[in-house]
Amino acid sequence: MKIKQAQYLLTAVRANQYPEQVLPAVSFCGRSNVGKSSLINALLNRRNLARTSAQPGKTRTINFFAVESSLADETLTDWYLVDLPGYGYAKVSKQERDAWRLMIDEYLQGWPGPNLFLQLVDIRHEPSALDKQMWQYLQSFCQTRPGAECRLVATKADKISKGARERQLAMIAKTLGAPRSLLLPFSVPAHLGRDELLNWLEDFLRQNA
Repeated sequence: MKIKQAQYLLTAVRANQYPEQVLPAVSFCGRSNVGKSSLINALLNRRNLARTSAQPGKTRTINFFAVESSLADETLTDWYLVDLPGYGYAKVSKQERDAWRLMIDEYLQGWPGPNLFLQLVDIRHEPSALDKQMWQYLQSFCQTRPGAECRLVATKADKISKGARERQLAMIAKTLGAPRSLLLPFSVPAHLGRDELLNWLEDFLRQNA
């Protein structure tokens, strides 16, 4: 699959602010500072489409990007890339954390089209309690919602040796109770995982055309 065009569309915090046109969505979530914005920019082959910051917790809203892709058979497909706010930032108040939960829950329940959820985890560390809760939440939701899927992407794979990479991936899969086949290593500087992730997206888009 090739990305033909990608552009920022809108920002939302409530369901009545979502795009009017219903398209398949690919939604990215993860802990603050997991490398979500960098991955999105690399995936879409755009330098600063999703804003990156050294300060964790920068994304506090749901950001929609309109994407046009060309599948392997040259079929053009439109979809939304959805950047969800990061979770687990310690300096966020309880009120903001509660608002985040409500925002995400409304999005999961309220988006009417197919949705592929990609949860990002840092390959260097054991998944946190919040990572586990998020994965369990996504799995539970996807099991009961037609057109919904969830998978895992382990970011910052260039930060560890190739020999350690598979051990970390096995540990992450075991900790989260996820099949290893649903876990993909990714590195922006090492150009690792982009083609495989695009293949995941093409499979999803073909199934939900």
